[in-house]
Amino acid sequence: MNGIINVNKPIGFTSHDVVARLRKILNIRKIGHTGTLDPDATGVLPVCVGQATKAVELLSAKDKQYEAQVRLGAETDTQDASGRIICSSDAAVTEEEVFRIVRSFVGEGSQIPPMYSAIKQNGKKLYELARAGVEVERQPRKIYIHRIEVLSMDLENRSFSILVDCSKGTYIRTLCQDIGRKLGCFAHMSALCRTRSGQFDLKNALTLEQIEDAVQHGDSSFFIPVDRVFSDMPALYLSERKAEKMCHGVQVSTPGMNDGVLYRVYNEKGKFLSVSRAENGVLKLVKTFFGTEN
Repeated sequence: MNGIINVNKPIGFTSHDVVARLRKILNIRKIGHTGTLDPDATGVLPVCVGQATKAVELLSAKDKQYEAQVRLGAETDTQDASGRIICSSDAAVTEEEVFRIVRSFVGEGSQIPPMYSAIKQNGKKLYELARAGVEVERQPRKIYIHRIEVLSMDLENRSFSILVDCSKGTYIRTLCQDIGRKLGCFAHMSALCRTRSGQFDLKNALTLEQIEDAVQHGDSSFFIPVDRVFSDMPALYLSERKAEKMCHGVQVSTPGMNDGVLYRVYNEKGKFLSVSRAENGVLKLVKTFFGTEN
């Protein structure tokens, strides 16, 4: 049982809760998710099963898209609605100001990761330290906002929603807080839905109930072959002799390679073998999938 499942994470579940539920549904231990979503968040959570877990690191690096609700007037210690209000303001803002400030976040920027996050520092997750009342210094991290749009606005009730296309590692909670500070009225994130992760889209995501129902009916069509997520890379096909050599760690070459390019590598029968980079005329393994069923 190998492949990737596009899960629509429900509210109230941690990403690890989703993995635990799928282990029971699929009766398999080797499962990993490709990017943490907070319990209060919903939406796309690609989950890798079996040999496809080798792709977790590569998939986690993909760009993401989110829809978020911004609540004006209060900042919380968690940067979302679950936290304790630490500062507030009655300052009014106009629609024009909201549009202008939101647009100003497009492009390269930096964020200080929130204390309530899964990032580890000295072997401890930040949220564990935060729950113990400990705050540590965090280094700013580079992020990139490709697109940010205001989807709806209700300033009478001091809220608006945004669509964000961004690089990996972008904290939307922190973005909402930064928007509030720039508006001069404080803000926090009151709702979040991840609508896309790499090529995985919300409209094609399945609930845990849908997955369980499919399994009970012997339907495994929800599994996405792992090589499909690398479809933006050109494909290379090796002879059986070269494929066997590569699987034993020998560097090989084949016609049509260009140095510096990442390839999906297959054997003659179309079995997906690896993601490899052409360097100095040979293929250098980036990630192997020798055992993945196709």
